[in-house]
Amino acid sequence: MINKIGLNDLEITKGKELLKLYQYHTKTAKHYFCSVCGIYTHHQTRINTSKYGVNVACIDGINPLELENVKDVDGINHPLDK
Repeated sequence: MINKIGLNDLEITKGKELLKLYQYHTKTAKHYFCSVCGIYTHHQTRINTSKYGVNVACIDGINPLELENVKDVDGINHPLDK
């Protein structure tokens, strides 16, 4: 079971000073990226600001390639391109 948490509950243990915020259009959504390598780390959605997305590859101890029933998106080949 996953408890509902907010962005303030997210603990960044390494590299917080390297994160950059990207916002566009309404500036409601908040997208965070590493300023060194460009990887997307997490975001707050525009439609429902109480929802957040996290790149599980950025969580210590989790290998996203080993997760079952999770579709891997490589950032190059968009699923809608097929």
